[in-house]
Amino acid sequence: MALAGCTPTELHGFLPGFVEDGTATTNQTERVAGLWVTSWVVLLAVGLITWGLMGWAAVVYRRRKGQTGLPVQLRYNMPLEILYTVVPLILVLGMFFFTARDQTAIETQWDEPDVEITAIAKQWAWDFQYNGQDDDNEDAVWTMGIQAQPNAQGDIDKSQLPTLVLPVDQKVTIHLQSRDVIHSFWIIDFLYKKDMYIGKDNTWSFTPTRVGEYDGKCAELCGEYHSMMLFNVKVVEQDEYEAYLESLREQGNTGDINDAYDRLANFPGTGSSSDGSDNFEGDEE
Repeated sequence: MALAGCTPTELHGFLPGFVEDGTATTNQTERVAGLWVTSWVVLLAVGLITWGLMGWAAVVYRRRKGQTGLPVQLRYNMPLEILYTVVPLILVLGMFFFTARDQTAIETQWDEPDVEITAIAKQWAWDFQYNGQDDDNEDAVWTMGIQAQPNAQGDIDKSQLPTLVLPVDQKVTIHLQSRDVIHSFWIIDFLYKKDMYIGKDNTWSFTPTRVGEYDGKCAELCGEYHSMMLFNVKVVEQDEYEAYLESLREQGNTGDINDAYDRLANFPGTGSSSDGSDNFEGDEE
């Protein structure tokens, strides 16, 4: 009866990403929340048992008035030693199994996604490229963002933040890249984040399931203005998504920008000269 009176937010451990009607933000959000809540229930039960035993031992085996010396010393109690070795082992293996199972499911990538997007992190903003069908990606469209601009009171103008637009109920694959140092791509209500760093591109596949606007940020300390590395996420209907891509084409934001503004020109394979000079094509916006 108590659980029946809980809202979806309470049932999911007060995590973001859930509304009163229970609709999750992505196809993976329920899985993440379930792992989180179940882990805390198990850990709380273990904690209550442990605290109870500690309190019971402190009361029952406390020193009585008139007692002196040490109590009877017990050692090499094999049943007890087996108990406190096996039980924690079972708990650790159990948590490892369920975590590995859910992580494997979340990390499974779409073979043929409906939408492929490249999210490029840079100090301290984001570029988003909506990849096309051409082999050279000349039909791709993109936006290049700037870091958050606070006013005198420290308030952020969200309208100036980089915005990632996603179509609802479509299979999305986001390729995660960095232009400079380690960053982390985090859409808070989606309950998942992944690192972005030079030398190995990460990929995340999911399906947005609820239209709405969400907050994103870098979750890896990346320099002086790390806290200003924010972005918006808009999940929209398919026709609105197509209209947004068309608006980018009309602005002339077409072509592949993945490598045009990389800052680490001395990374192997970039063609930097032996005297230490580089040959990158431009600077960041």
